[in-house]
Amino acid sequence: MCRTCFVEAAVVPDHSKADQANGFARFFGDIANKTSQAAGRASTFMLASGVVVIWAVTGPLFKYSDTWQLVINTGTTIVTFLMVFLIQNSQNRDSAAIQVKLDELIRVSAAHNSFVGIEHLTDEQLEEIRSKCELRAQAEKVGEDSVQRTGEKARRAADKAVG
Repeated sequence: MCRTCFVEAAVVPDHSKADQANGFARFFGDIANKTSQAAGRASTFMLASGVVVIWAVTGPLFKYSDTWQLVINTGTTIVTFLMVFLIQNSQNRDSAAIQVKLDELIRVSAAHNSFVGIEHLTDEQLEEIRSKCELRAQAEKVGEDSVQRTGEKARRAADKAVG
């Protein structure tokens, strides 16, 4: 998407039916983003650590009963289960945003526009492209080395002729 198109898309709100249908997706995305940001803070880690310490300290009070153990097991299982989805959602959106930015950089640069959209190819197709790119890079390096050697020879010849 070109910069002008992106700016227009970002500035002009679209109230279509599809936009309304994605209301839940947007709501979930916002919650997932805020939750994953909060989960990465030091204060959240300290809070979680505090909960574990309180749970451990109360062990003798509850005589290390099955219920006492079940509380921490259930709590951590639920939190882990929910965090997997929230973090994956945030990761998916970040990846998609980075991909769009890379595609735009490829589109406006001297890079090959044929690389736009390759994230949709199969693993085998991506491996084939990667191999070709590596071979091309090696060939360019050999060419650059050859040019450098030729330049050094020319410099020595010029120094000899002048000097």
